[in-house]
Amino acid sequence: MNAQITGPRVLGPNDGLALTDAEGRVDRFLIDAADSGGGFSLVEHTLLPKTLAAPVHLHTREDEYSFVLDGRLGVLLGDEEVFAEAGTLVFKPRRQWHTFWNAGDGPVRLLEIISPGGLEQLFRRLGEPGGEYDPETLPALAAEYGCEIDFEATMPLVERHQLTF
Repeated sequence: MNAQITGPRVLGPNDGLALTDAEGRVDRFLIDAADSGGGFSLVEHTLLPKTLAAPVHLHTREDEYSFVLDGRLGVLLGDEEVFAEAGTLVFKPRRQWHTFWNAGDGPVRLLEIISPGGLEQLFRRLGEPGGEYDPETLPALAAEYGCEIDFEATMPLVERHQLTF
């Protein structure tokens, strides 16, 4: 990989591209793979209460690290459900079925570190107007980024926690 030199940067609380979807989820893109020479990307996610971030899925290329800044995060890791409060780091290794949701009464905000970077481009595509959250088209789109989707495992989780998806 050739590192792209972009020089030092300071990003303030309103910097970075922020995309908001129909459920009120905000993805704020802070560091893209191109900025880090492919090593990682950094995205801040904000979810409203009882909102599922994504269907149950796995990545074949990346590990994800979710650091909770505010609120209470619910996470499915394989067959285990865990809950993380502010200050908690959750590791989601590649090839691990997972998803996450806002398990609190107020917004949850977290930093998502993706290593190596690149998967943030899928988040961008999903955040664009007309983003592909359709059960018919999402699996093919996700596959372009080395991801698999499991809608069958998603719906019981949505029902059990009364989530918006």
